[in-house]
Amino acid sequence: MSARAGVLAAGVAAALGIALAAGAAPAQDAPLRVGSKRFTESYILGEIVRQTAARTGTPAVHKAGLGGTGIVFAALVAGAIDVYPEYTGTIAREILHLPDSPSLDELNRALAPRGLAVGVPLGFSNTYALAMRESTAQRLGVRTISDLARHPELRLGLGPEFIARADGWPGVKAAYGLPYATPPGLDHGLAYEAIAAGRIDVMDVYSTDAKIGRFGLRVLVDDRGFFPKYDAVLFYRQDLPERFPAAWRALQSLAGRIDAARMIALNALVEVEGQTFAAAAAQFVAGEPAGVGPPARRALWGELFARDLARLTREHLVLVFVSLAAAILIGLPLGVIAAKAPAIGQGVLAAVGVIQTVPALALLAFLIAAMGLIGTAPALVALFLYALLPIVRNTHAGVAGIRRSMREAALALGLAARDRLLHIELPLAAPTILAGVKTAAVINVGTATIAAFIGAGGYGERIVQGLALNDSTLMLAGALPAAALAILVQVAFEVLERWASPASRAR
Repeated sequence: MSARAGVLAAGVAAALGIALAAGAAPAQDAPLRVGSKRFTESYILGEIVRQTAARTGTPAVHKAGLGGTGIVFAALVAGAIDVYPEYTGTIAREILHLPDSPSLDELNRALAPRGLAVGVPLGFSNTYALAMRESTAQRLGVRTISDLARHPELRLGLGPEFIARADGWPGVKAAYGLPYATPPGLDHGLAYEAIAAGRIDVMDVYSTDAKIGRFGLRVLVDDRGFFPKYDAVLFYRQDLPERFPAAWRALQSLAGRIDAARMIALNALVEVEGQTFAAAAAQFVAGEPAGVGPPARRALWGELFARDLARLTREHLVLVFVSLAAAILIGLPLGVIAAKAPAIGQGVLAAVGVIQTVPALALLAFLIAAMGLIGTAPALVALFLYALLPIVRNTHAGVAGIRRSMREAALALGLAARDRLLHIELPLAAPTILAGVKTAAVINVGTATIAAFIGAGGYGERIVQGLALNDSTLMLAGALPAAALAILVQVAFEVLERWASPASRAR
């Protein structure tokens, strides 16, 4: 068994060595890092910013689809990104908690102590709004948000961020005295399908959504003027103009160039015509008109084996196995300590159990702020933490479950405590330990898809983009490789478990 344990240790060391070698690579000049949120318009604007900067020869990368306001703002504050497209109303209400609709100068005075700034108004406003099917609104005589109060029977489908924001559902409900309970959160893209199918009656929309016209919705008049101005701007770190002067001059040229009609057309290129975010942005940057044709149909086979499959597979494997190797390296000793010292064992098990209960996105947002990084590093830390529980618990159970007679026999042989652990206890506990490692590995394969929310790549990148577009083909193109990898990992560990079983060792 010692030879087999050596093989396992060598594998752990190799995985960690790869990670350390990657981290020790010669540092290059940092590129301009552009962020975006997880909805169509933000993806496109992020790509426009990246491509505009890149045309000046400035290295630029786009950390796309970083979740909601909380995560992308945390990334900006931490310096993990340099700029992202945002809206003045969101900055005023959600970030700075300012009343009314402050000017850019007022926003900049409030942001200056944080080392942040806002500027380059792009030329359009994208406000929150509530919408209904035109046929339903006409039948019920609903034209304004105030009119909703007369129809408590209506079913709402609201986005999770809209439900949580002060300038979203809580504020609208209080301002208009609406009689509805807060519904469960529904992804923005899925809400369009739900309202078209008649499963919901009212949803939140962005005023530049291309799907408003496509689905025949009526945008309700904000007759009490609750929503502030949501002018599209660039939200950036104050040192960006100094660090990237050529790119900054190019970005300033975007001011006033995108009106609402152009933004709706760009959104339609992606949501209706089926173009990629990068292709839609490239049309704008190249100065081409955004003509929209009939909806395109994505072929699952083509999306599944698209050119990015090798890159996504490599990123996913790094996320899963580097974090797993670190969890094995830390989890095994913790499990042994928990078994050998019952006084502190319950504390160790409770601690790793509590970590498992923290929502993944909340943990990722915290790690971005704590580490000042975005992408692979915080994702690896999060996956490492989530992998600890099954490894620690199974190691504890395996070591603690060794029969007393076996321990007494080892003592009778005069073996030291270290030798008893390495040559008797760990080999006997190996099947249970490997079962815990297998569980952690399979869990990591699935959980690693969440890493795409902070720009760490992997198969989750396709799933996140598919959710933003409500594109089931794109979601399947990310989910199927992840499922296949989980099955392969499980089979590989089952083979390893049989190899490490007592019956195998006896042969």
